[in-house]
Amino acid sequence: MPNHFHVVVETPQPNLVAGMKWLLGTYTSRFNRRHKLFGHLFSGRYKSLIVDGSGNGYLKSVGDYVHLNPARAKLVVADVPLESFAWSSWPAYLLVRSKRPRWLRADRLLGEWGIPKDSPAGRQRLERALEERRGAEHYGEERAETAET
Repeated sequence: MPNHFHVVVETPQPNLVAGMKWLLGTYTSRFNRRHKLFGHLFSGRYKSLIVDGSGNGYLKSVGDYVHLNPARAKLVVADVPLESFAWSSWPAYLLVRSKRPRWLRADRLLGEWGIPKDSPAGRQRLERALEERRGAEHYGEERAETAET
């Protein structure tokens, strides 16, 4: 996103405030040093929501929202796969476990989609499911535009 970012973070301890302070402060310092700038980089406080990963589908909804956001913002055109968006963790979800970052919990998202195993077939099923959802939303968008004309 050109003016904001989304992150889904699981914290075993209630330390999100300290973690976000560190993340945003460190990023701002390094960005300013690299670009010879100074001052605030982000305006306002970040927004946080509690996502209960208890299997009620909310984690899936949040994951879908984050991963479909570049397509909804038209940063990825319709005929290009979501995994082509460089500023997303989505491509890493589709990698074999040994190639993805250790902190990325693909098993949680796979489970929310009802995919029992982190396997090539499971990851392919996950990718297909999200691309189908994207296509359904795009189709609905076109229909809405036609209806407005």
